[in-house]
Formats: sequence, structure tokens, C-alpha cells
Amino acid sequence: MKYFPSIVTIAVLLFATPNAEARSSEKNRAEVLAKGRGFYKDVFMDGGIALTSRHSLPATTLLGLSMEYFASASVEQLSERDTTLQTNILCGSEQDTNGWLLYPDGAPRFRAIYVNGGSAAKHAKSLGSTGRERLQEYVANGGSYVGTCAGAFIASAGSINTKGELKNTKRYWQLWPGYAESTGLRKSATTLRLERRSPLARYFDFEGGRDIADVRHNGGCYAHTEADDKLPEGTEPLARFLFDNTAKVGIDGEVAIWAYKQSDRSGRVILCGSHPEGATKGERLKLMASMLLYAMEGNPKPQIKGTLSQGEVREMNRRTEDNDPDHTRIGDRQYHHFRVDVPNHCKELIINIDGYEEAKKFDLSLCAKRGEAAFHDNTLLKSVGRGCRKSLTIKNPKAGAWYLSVFCETTVSPLTGKYGTTYKGKTSVLNGVPYKVSIQYK
Repeated sequence: MKYFPSIVTIAVLLFATPNAEARSSEKNRAEVLAKGRGFYKDVFMDGGIALTSRHSLPATTLLGLSMEYFASASVEQLSERDTTLQTNILCGSEQDTNGWLLYPDGAPRFRAIYVNGGSAAKHAKSLGSTGRERLQEYVANGGSYVGTCAGAFIASAGSINTKGELKNTKRYWQLWPGYAESTGLRKSATTLRLERRSPLARYFDFEGGRDIADVRHNGGCYAHTEADDKLPEGTEPLARFLFDNTAKVGIDGEVAIWAYKQSDRSGRVILCGSHPEGATKGERLKLMASMLLYAMEGNPKPQIKGTLSQGEVREMNRRTEDNDPDHTRIGDRQYHHFRVDVPNHCKELIINIDGYEEAKKFDLSLCAKRGEAAFHDNTLLKSVGRGCRKSLTIKNPKAGAWYLSVFCETTVSPLTGKYGTTYKGKTSVLNGVPYKVSIQYK
């Protein structure tokens, strides 16, 4: 007996799938956004020396992400103020010894950094070896990176110009181990075709299917492949150029957007040869938002500082320069996570934190959870309020692995001005708050 679908069935088939896809996209976005715990803010935008000094990023507005940024003057108007501000923010200063991107223990302070277009070589030179080391540490310790055009060039191991010559191998940041090859295409636009099953399609329903048209392109790049057409190991193609004028530039089918994640503990790097960042609506805006989401999805799981033992007083008082992250002070809006192995027949688990004299003006809180990392929004077992001294008693805890976290409630007061964000208020928190943590069984 043949089956002939009814009009109702056809209607369900036609309309249920898009709705289901929309719900799936919304769920995927929500899952990524919900994981932004333990960071000061979501995105830092670098519009520094020799880069486009953008004052807004529409994709962050679309997603409701928090953002701070640095915007320098134009290349022709570089000043001592530009250089000083950029160095203080990205390289470090007496106020914040390892810069805004990093917490005192080297953990990422922002979920992702976005680096604008402009001149990769000049920006790399302006930051020098210290800036390069800060960016490398940021990504290695879990911060994610999105770069377009110059932001893609500078994150690579080097660039290849249209003559096939290798350039800038020493100053570039080497967050991705491959080479960015120049397209030779300026003041134009291209169509980008998403790879089949591209993770960028998880977060939005692209009306054009896999093709995103009219993406601005000005002197950008693509991922260089070797003679065997292979990309560096671990590189994930996300989209390719769909460009029919191959007589002018042979970029049709080249990888235009790609991702790289070095390890489980590192952040995800996403590089794009074109310019979707300025789009305020439509598919190009969704594309940029998807790049940010996929980057932040690559933030690693919370890192455990150590397992606490009965009667041990763990001192978290080291400074950045001591190079002892498992005992370093806590930064603003940061979580420090610890494990506790609760024995059988335990009647009480008592957790205490206390600050040093210099920590009394800061607010720390405490929470605990069995079986997974503890955050304020996933447990009722917490102690909050003014001051750095807290105690939490858990009656008849089940045996097994418990996790406790210390959270620094105190943060700076950001102000937005001509050059982007500056900080006021309790800025000494940037170098960390020292505290002690201990547990006791009864």
C-alpha cells in the first residue's frame, strides 16, 4: 500500500523543520553564553596602533556580550599617549603587572579578544616581544581569539605575499602554526561559503544556506596550504572563498575562515581573511556573531588549583612574577576552584576562607558543589557578603569528590572615553587579592 501524505502532513514537514532549526540555534547560542562564568567580561577589542580604531562591535550587541576596547589614533597621528596606553593595557604596568587580558595567575580575564584589520606588521612591531608573549599566554591558558584581515595575519606564524615571499615570521604572534597568504584583492567584496557541517552554522539559521554574500574584503588573506594541499595539523576549515573572477586573483575555493585549538587547556583561535565585523544586519552580522560564539565555545573547563586536605591551610598569596599560578592571588570577578575528597560517614564538611590584612577592603565569596565545579548559579551551598572572611558548613555530605570555589566580588569601575576603556576605583584588585583557604571534617 502506497503512502500519500496529507496536506496537514506536508504542512508539518514544511514548517516544523525551520522552527526546529531555529530552536536548536537559539539553544546553542544560549549554551555558549551561559558558560561565561569566571571571566571579568566577554570580549576585549584591540583597535590599537596601526589597526582600525573601531568603537563598537555590532556582533557583541546582537549577542548581549559585555565588551571593553582600546582605540588608538590613526597611523599618521600616533602619539606617546597611544604607545603608553597600549603598553599599559596589553603588556602591563605597575597598576596591573601582566596587562588587562590576564588575571594575576595567567588565566584569561576576557573570554575572547577580537583584533581588527589594519597593518599587522606595524601593530606587531608596536607591541614587541612582551605583547606577543602576553597574547600567547592568554590563548595557551584558555582565552579565545578572533582576528579579521590584519588580525588574521598577525596571529599566524608569518605571511606570504602575492609574490610567494615569506614575511614577518618573527614579530607575528604565532597563535596558529600556519601562514596567512595575501589575496591581493583590495576594496572589494567576496562571497564566503560555509563548509558542510561548519560549526558556524550551529548558532543561526542563515537564510542564504551556506553562502554569505558581499563580505567586505580589503587586502586580506587565506590559509596557506602546502604542495599536498594540506593545512597545519589541527586546523579546521570553516568557510571558503566563492569568487568567480579567478583570472584576476586565484582565491576561489581557498580557506577564508579557519579555526585552531592547540590543546584542551587552550582557547580557540578563529581567523578570517575578510571583514564581516562592521556589518550591522543580515547574514554578515550573523557570521561575525557565529565566529565569536565558536571562539568562546572553545574556552576550556575550569582548572582545579589543587586538592585540599584535612587541616591544611592553603595560602593563595603569590604574585604574578612568582610564576606559581596554583598559589597566586585571585583577580576581579575570577573563580578559583579546588577539590575536596570527602570520606565515608562524614558528619560535617567545614570550609573557611580568610584574607590577609591587605585583603580586608575586598569582598570574597565561597560556594561548593558535589561532582562538578561550583559557581554561584549552580549551587545553593554558598557564603556571600561583605569582607574576605567566609565560612560554609555542609551537614552530612555524601562521600566522594566535592568542589569548592572562591570568587572575588570586587572589581574595577570602567569608564569609556576617546581611547576606549579606562579603569577607576579599587584598581589594586588587578594585581590580585591574597587569601587563605582550609577545610575540616567532623
